[in-house]
Amino acid sequence: MILRFFAAALLVYAFGFLGFAVSLPKPLAGEPTDAVIVLTGGPGRIARGLSVVDQGLAKEMFVSGVDPEVRPAEFAAEFDVSRGTMECCVKLGYLAVDTRTNAGEAAQWLRENKFTSVRLVTTDWHMARASSEFEETLPPDIRVVEDAVSSHPSLATLFLEYNKLLAAVVSQGLPN
Repeated sequence: MILRFFAAALLVYAFGFLGFAVSLPKPLAGEPTDAVIVLTGGPGRIARGLSVVDQGLAKEMFVSGVDPEVRPAEFAAEFDVSRGTMECCVKLGYLAVDTRTNAGEAAQWLRENKFTSVRLVTTDWHMARASSEFEETLPPDIRVVEDAVSSHPSLATLFLEYNKLLAAVVSQGLPN
């Protein structure tokens, strides 16, 4: 009986991983939001967020998880952002150190600015966990749309991220 239970659990886990790996989200086309949140840590994320602002699909961009050593001028130079765009439309967040604190830092910024819709930009393999953390943290009146940056993750990356997603889901279900 115990062996069947473990075999069934392993089967559910394996099929869950397979579903996760083959259903990575895609980039979002054309849907406007009040703001865009970009989580640091992967190639193409910041460029995608800047593209969204340049296209007029969001008024402002918040970059969460920026290294405290990075100054706005350095950020602008690194990503070829004009001074005008930096001043009006790009805000850097220095408090977050992981996906959960990205959500908390972004939630605070969204509340302070009274935004009601946000585009979440992160890498495709990271989107499920990031979206889960944001759903858990943001007030229910803020609409979140997912805008994934396409990548070609290794099997090891997918495996690690799937396990982090499961851990996040379990921890969100625990009482505070």
